[in-house]
Amino acid sequence: MSLAICSLKYDAARSGAQKITYDKDGYHLVRFPYAAAEESYDPWKMHDPAGGPDYPDPHSGLIRPSHDGWATLSALVFWEADDRATEYRARFVRDPLGESTGYDSTGTTDISATGGGQYRSYTWQMFVHPGTPVGLKISARASDTGIAVPLALAEFKMAIQTDVMVP
Repeated sequence: MSLAICSLKYDAARSGAQKITYDKDGYHLVRFPYAAAEESYDPWKMHDPAGGPDYPDPHSGLIRPSHDGWATLSALVFWEADDRATEYRARFVRDPLGESTGYDSTGTTDISATGGGQYRSYTWQMFVHPGTPVGLKISARASDTGIAVPLALAEFKMAIQTDVMVP
């Protein structure tokens, strides 16, 4: 089985605070620095700075699949403690900026807040295509209103199986 892999990491301790802003869908597109210092891995250039403006521009939140294939998406999100939030959401979105095939969310998860910081991992699988970027979007909420809870850490990974069999 052949895999094309992209692994991104954002760490507030290294890159500074990420400004949390909510798009019209009520979610924030997580941005990832273009830096090896963040322990990112991207030999296929799926998160290449040539793909868009510099971090923290919204384009730095995109993984641009290098191949057609079946992808396993995974994410890790650590939010700082914030007593205002009662739920935490995450979703994977095809074309989150609406620049190619149109916004298409999938794999949405909604979890109630627990005491202290919020630490979540997410996994989803789907077909991906080179012309359609994918992003990780998050939301911390209370009474269906987005709250700008600071991120401490986020990781976003895509592993594309490039040899999917066809009957």
